[in-house]
Amino acid sequence: MITLQNFTFPETMICTEHDLYYRVSGESGYSQGNEEILLGRGARLTLDTYFNLLNIGKWHQNCYLGGLYAEITGSGLVEIRIFQVFPERSWEILYCEVVTLDPASPHRADLSHCATASPVQGLIYVEIKALDEAGATVSGGRFATQAQLSELPELAVSITTFKREHEVRNTVSRLEAFLTDFQFGAHIRVQVVDNGDSADIPDNDQVQLIPNPNYGGAGGFARGLVEAERAGCSHCLFMDDDAAFHMENIARTYVFLALSKDRRTAVAGAMINNTHKWAMWENGAFFDGSCHPMFCGTDLRNRDAVFPMENQSAQQNPPTFYGGWWFFAFAIDQVRHHPFPFFVRGDDISFSLMNDFHICTLNGVVSFQDDFTEKESAQTLYLDLRSHLVHHLVSDKLSRSAFGTAKIAIRFIMRSLLRFHYESAAVQLLSWQDVMRGPQFFDENIDMAERRATIKQMVKTESWQDAAILDLTERRRKTLKSRDKRHRLGVRSLNGHLVPFSARRWDRIVVGIGERGSVFPAFGASQLTYLNTARDKGYTVTQSKRQFFLIGWQMTKTLWRFMRDFEALKQQYREGYGGMTSRSYWETALKV
Repeated sequence: MITLQNFTFPETMICTEHDLYYRVSGESGYSQGNEEILLGRGARLTLDTYFNLLNIGKWHQNCYLGGLYAEITGSGLVEIRIFQVFPERSWEILYCEVVTLDPASPHRADLSHCATASPVQGLIYVEIKALDEAGATVSGGRFATQAQLSELPELAVSITTFKREHEVRNTVSRLEAFLTDFQFGAHIRVQVVDNGDSADIPDNDQVQLIPNPNYGGAGGFARGLVEAERAGCSHCLFMDDDAAFHMENIARTYVFLALSKDRRTAVAGAMINNTHKWAMWENGAFFDGSCHPMFCGTDLRNRDAVFPMENQSAQQNPPTFYGGWWFFAFAIDQVRHHPFPFFVRGDDISFSLMNDFHICTLNGVVSFQDDFTEKESAQTLYLDLRSHLVHHLVSDKLSRSAFGTAKIAIRFIMRSLLRFHYESAAVQLLSWQDVMRGPQFFDENIDMAERRATIKQMVKTESWQDAAILDLTERRRKTLKSRDKRHRLGVRSLNGHLVPFSARRWDRIVVGIGERGSVFPAFGASQLTYLNTARDKGYTVTQSKRQFFLIGWQMTKTLWRFMRDFEALKQQYREGYGGMTSRSYWETALKV
């Protein structure tokens, strides 16, 4: 029997939102220490959740399955029902029996008739009702198959780290403990690519520490890919050093790749924001002018939101679908282009777009990450814009006219200007101009050292500082107007930059981290103070017409040059991209 996925329960330090894992009605309790659910008589346990339902349509479409079975471990007299949820039609009860659970021998339900029907689609979940006066206990379970594996993947888990010693050691320690007991643990190795030369992780039979020059995430993952191939691995999994996730991520991904019908199959992990662990941040994404996260904001506590998300995710993805490198697994022999030397930001998008992967997401395969909005800075905006432009210059899927491509840069810069982030706007303008220097600029600045120093000198105001020294006094008048009136005011006046004396008369407001990335919260204000999630750090920006029009004029001149040189620039990038994403390029750059 090969486990497709195990039942997963809340885990301290990862996620304790119980409604993401199970639902109960009646007298019940959850033992966190024993990881088991206790049910009083008549209590019902339902596993129709993001972590524990089985997307049979997705598994059947992409994998070879030799039957399908559900196993439940526990004790007590129970009724077990197993449902199949179809999109837009009546559900089916695949299995309904009264059994006595024995902790020494899991109860097995044969669902093979479901896996052989045509078409196979929808979601499967288990429901357990305690029938005895003494109640019942559920301590685990799984969905499994009897498929034969002719060849087991040799998987390299490649983690790139820079000066996050505690986080990466913790991740590696958890991986080592998991691989000891995992059915296919002997076929998985862990690579820690250390861009900061500080991780200090001892090598062993399954863990290798690889010192590496700091060429950012692109350089780290490129090194990981080279080393995985040199070690004879068939598959590689890119993963962040600080990602919090259940080890079940690795188990589900490995088996999905092992059973896959198509070598192009890749698995992209979803992402949940640590600020609200019940909300999906990105369940895969597509790129077109900007990043568009799929199912962002989906309430994972609500099955009426989870079911449509899972059914839709089993359908064909947009043509520019991509997977983030916080968790991305693929077959090495399907790689035609190694990472482009972006340093960070955009390298994962480029990798997905320029390689012919068939990317899938799996429910429960997800990483919990800190809020991207809080990580935003002038430097990340610089990196974001230049990668956005390069994607459109090299990819046929994203081909646009000269002005259509330029609008990406204009939108980035105007977003900063309207929020009074003039330093960020100036840095983004520099980013646009650097892209116009051609692909050789990325090679010459592979470590970003010079540009990082330049950006640091350019940014004085827009950096986090102690909130205790900030003036948090507010003056609100225009920002209290209705949304429509406030929006019209902001757009028509370019948020006061076209209105005399607005710098003195318009509002002064304090804005939380959740609104930092949006333009609308700034409309009607002349001064904004942004606070982080903990509200212990912040910074203040103020309207300046002089800076607005100075940067606007420089942007106009850059636009004229970009329009003039667009076709030649596009040709340069298309001719240079292949060489700069080759294995030999990275072996030379990294001195492997």
